[in-house]
Amino acid sequence: MLRPFDRGRRRFIRTAGGTGLALAGGLLAPARLTWPEQANAQPETPQEADHTIRIVPVSHEIAPGKVIRTTAYNGSVPGPTLRLREGKPVRIAVVNESGYPNLIHWHGLFLPPEQDGAAEEGSPIIQPGGSLTYAFTPRPAGTRWYHSHAMAMTDLTKSTYSGEFGFLLVEPAADPGRYDREVMLASHTWLGEWVSMQDIRKGPPPNNGLEVMYHAATLGERMLGHGEPIRVREGERVLFRILNANASMGISLALPGHRFEVVALDGNPVPVPATVDVLKLDVAERADVIVQMNNPGVWVFGSTDDDDRQMGMGVIVEYANRRGEPQWREPQRGDWRYATFARRDVAARPDETIDLTFEKIPGGRGGYNRWTINGKSWPATNPLFTVRQGRRYRLAMTNNSGDRHPVHMHRHTFEVTKVGDAAMSGLMKDTISMPRFSTAEIDFIADHPGATFFHCHHQDHMDEGFAGLITYA
Repeated sequence: MLRPFDRGRRRFIRTAGGTGLALAGGLLAPARLTWPEQANAQPETPQEADHTIRIVPVSHEIAPGKVIRTTAYNGSVPGPTLRLREGKPVRIAVVNESGYPNLIHWHGLFLPPEQDGAAEEGSPIIQPGGSLTYAFTPRPAGTRWYHSHAMAMTDLTKSTYSGEFGFLLVEPAADPGRYDREVMLASHTWLGEWVSMQDIRKGPPPNNGLEVMYHAATLGERMLGHGEPIRVREGERVLFRILNANASMGISLALPGHRFEVVALDGNPVPVPATVDVLKLDVAERADVIVQMNNPGVWVFGSTDDDDRQMGMGVIVEYANRRGEPQWREPQRGDWRYATFARRDVAARPDETIDLTFEKIPGGRGGYNRWTINGKSWPATNPLFTVRQGRRYRLAMTNNSGDRHPVHMHRHTFEVTKVGDAAMSGLMKDTISMPRFSTAEIDFIADHPGATFFHCHHQDHMDEGFAGLITYA
């Protein structure tokens, strides 16, 4: 059932695109954007690979009688968890049987551009039926992930709309192991359809573009109530690695009767570990949290939004020797701020500050929106700016739109130094969530020479122009 648009959440996504608009099927459809000219990956036989990933069509049952036809890695959603050792070289063979040009991005790793899996940086595109072996030395340690970095445009079956994602864990040489076991949970939304927001009661202004509504969601492999529960024992310390693998929707999660000790964000240890009732993760963000299992029962670990839980966003946590209907209670506190996990002192002074302003060009009824950085859309944002190796840069970002943006920088980790008026330091991330009409500042050191892609991680926003290339002098 359709419901009014909530600007503070991402139940709907804006999919636009193209450098121009063309009339198709009665709607204004985006003209197809193209990747930069480059050599495509040629068919090859994977050789001496440590891991092999096949991108293949799959029928994935998320609930009885509800089957998603999608593409995925090695036939499973999520794909296989890759456990790599920090500093130990690895070869990963990828065979593309998805039916469309594709490539895999190793999100959060410090890699050369050609191995990063972003065509905009010069990574090879794997044509249908082709294969490619990625070879790199994984670092830094932490919870990373891997996913398609292909363009999707208006096709809701491709790229991050599909089942092409999985956990990538870079394990340190020495792990203190302050937990008894780990559980990995990735959220995803399914069954999207195009909707003209002006036809929905209480929708946004008439100049806004098309939206997509999702009709199913998963936290793990299946919808809430239709998969195996997470079985725990009283007294256990469980490390949950949580990944928002949605194409465009943020998540807010709670486990009634329990609290989350946040020890890492985006795979990086937080300088100030803190305990919270609610986890809020924008697209592509990760959280490593430890939960002390000290409240026996059968509980719903799921979205704090009733509609999202009904859509399937959740999983059952069941204590040993406990039975009965899963219980849900609204969390008492829901405040989530980056500053909670950061130091309060002021960050080091940058060598240079660069201002970036994000704005939307509404597509109008039946059309697709466009996005700009400092007034330009990709590919006119190539280069976005140029840096010199070894210097510290501060990006002063302003979101002048009514949409939330998870802003991601490839091949680097940045320090969150200011959100709104709150200065902070020490919190290292690769994706930062910028609410509607907000400001934030992030610092990074230009220590990985080569083309670096910078973009909103909402698939539609990236395809619609919210992207730029940082180049090294």
